[in-house]
Amino acid sequence: MAEPLLASPPVAPGDKRLLFVLSGNMVLDAIEVSVVLVALPSIAADLELSIWAAQWLLTGFAAGFAAVLLLGPRLTARWGLRRCYLAALLVFAAASVVGGLSESLWVLIAARLVKGGCAALTAPAGLALIAATFPDGPPLRRAVSVYSLFGAAGFTLGLLLSGLLTPVSWHWTFLFPAPVALGLLGWGLKVVPRTERRGPPRFDPHVLRDGALVRSTLGAATLNGTYVALLLLVTFHAADRFGWRPWQLALALLPACVPLAVAVPFAGRLTARFGTAGSIAAGAVAALAGQLLLLLRPLPRSYAVGVLPTLLLVGAAFVLSFAALNLQATHGLTPEARAAAVPVYQTGVQLGGVLMLPLVAALLTHATGHRPALLAIALAGAVGVLVSLTGLRSRSAKGVPS
Repeated sequence: MAEPLLASPPVAPGDKRLLFVLSGNMVLDAIEVSVVLVALPSIAADLELSIWAAQWLLTGFAAGFAAVLLLGPRLTARWGLRRCYLAALLVFAAASVVGGLSESLWVLIAARLVKGGCAALTAPAGLALIAATFPDGPPLRRAVSVYSLFGAAGFTLGLLLSGLLTPVSWHWTFLFPAPVALGLLGWGLKVVPRTERRGPPRFDPHVLRDGALVRSTLGAATLNGTYVALLLLVTFHAADRFGWRPWQLALALLPACVPLAVAVPFAGRLTARFGTAGSIAAGAVAALAGQLLLLLRPLPRSYAVGVLPTLLLVGAAFVLSFAALNLQATHGLTPEARAAAVPVYQTGVQLGGVLMLPLVAALLTHATGHRPALLAIALAGAVGVLVSLTGLRSRSAKGVPS
């Protein structure tokens, strides 16, 4: 019998209060991905850190997310979605406080690792709770669309919040999620229902033989990895060369993320019209074009003619590829295989950042100039293009639309 604190409330199917809590948590998870980015130059200057050391605050969150993601289904199967979801919110708030009150790099990294692990529990659990609560058909599709839209908007909101909070103190970029998470926890105790416990999905090694899943995972890993690595480079470049303040850095990065937030409601139409393989290939080419544009030109002395075109192309790449990669990853799989494939795909997405961020930061710290780091990003982007082209060939060979 569950403790009184975790007693399951009566929640009507399709309860909008539940959707509000889950979407609010999704925003919070997405904010955590970007809120530290703009603050990194200030943190590095205050704590006398190199770019290599500072980047672990970004990498730590992605590493924590990837590490816990594959364990999430087993934890929720054993303890229940409701209990895991609410416990993760509480731990997330505690880690925010611990990190926000510390000036030790190791404590800050540990806090980010823990918060990434909590997000790896709440994000999939939130989607599972929506699927268990909202009826099939238009109500479920609308709920998932709202949930996805909030997640896409969270990255942009994180940049803006960081631009506002960092001038006061970079500590607030760690602290501010705590009261938000506690507020969502308090509301969640009232509206998050208990769901039927099921056995954890068994991992089927055969899903790794699915070409569409492998291509999607590699494509998403290169897209995400090159994206966050490029934003890291641009952030430190603009802070050092242009002397921009945090709010200026936040505004400067918006062209790389606002297009996705705006395009999420129309993503289904885009993939229906052009197919997943074509959209993924177009996105990979757009991302590589933006990377090469910055690599092959002289050191940009102006944001408008130097950095902005690259950010716009990278933003377009996400508009074209993001939804298509998600759809292609599980296309044609049985429900059982899909349950095993989704964590593999999502782990691959996070590992892209875990691999690219330290590499690019090391090159920025120890190599001369920014070109070696840009070359590494462009090479990874070229791998993404090659992987996407294999998807086009596969579609042609089968003679069916992707």
